[in-house]
Amino acid sequence: MNNILCTICMRGGSQGVKSKNIRSINGKPLMYFTIKQAIKSGIFNHIVISTDSKKILNCAKSYGAEGWFMRPKRFSDNYSSKIPAIRHALIKSEERYNKKFDLIVDLDVTSPLRKVEDIINAYKFFTKKKADVLITGTKSRRNPYFNMVEIVKNRVRKVKIAKKKIYRRQDAPQTFDMNASIYIWNRKTLINSTNEIRSLEKNTKSKTIFYEMPEDRSLDIDSELDFKLVEFLLKSRNKKII
Repeated sequence: MNNILCTICMRGGSQGVKSKNIRSINGKPLMYFTIKQAIKSGIFNHIVISTDSKKILNCAKSYGAEGWFMRPKRFSDNYSSKIPAIRHALIKSEERYNKKFDLIVDLDVTSPLRKVEDIINAYKFFTKKKADVLITGTKSRRNPYFNMVEIVKNRVRKVKIAKKKIYRRQDAPQTFDMNASIYIWNRKTLINSTNEIRSLEKNTKSKTIFYEMPEDRSLDIDSELDFKLVEFLLKSRNKKII
């Protein structure tokens, strides 16, 4: 049986949406939904918070997450990659609980529309495929092979990324958007990975798999508009996604 660590990373600072991790959405702080989903999934040995904010830490603990350390400043600025923070949380957790974790699952607070079943099914898919890394995403709303343009010398032109011209959206290769909802690593891969989640093609020795989620559960809060859209969707679901 696997020892599984869940990490939930929340910086105190936020550029897109101020104080988004503790901002109220339908009467609960944004973090509430992800923490409760992690708990209800029942697959984690420990659910650990990585943050540089005591206020966030105390709030997260009040909803059932675990936390006892502060994230170092070098992993907390606006230019920091998330992977070093997750690795740091893993190391701190192994020291505290005196055991090694086989798998690490990171749940992003800014993707609260996921369901518990997404977490469970992604984990099952990961173990079935004996993968090293799992990422989640959804079908692209706009296909870069067909919809992408650039401005060159004040003139609009279509970005050419395909070898042949594509005149219809239906002829374009299917693409997907990463939705920043669920990431899974085995321990060895996380410890030895690069610091950029999106640089998957560089790690050719690791088996990375993709778990598709529907569009209505894939919205990632990165702006005030995103926040309002998520709030609307939560209300339309009678405030219940846990």
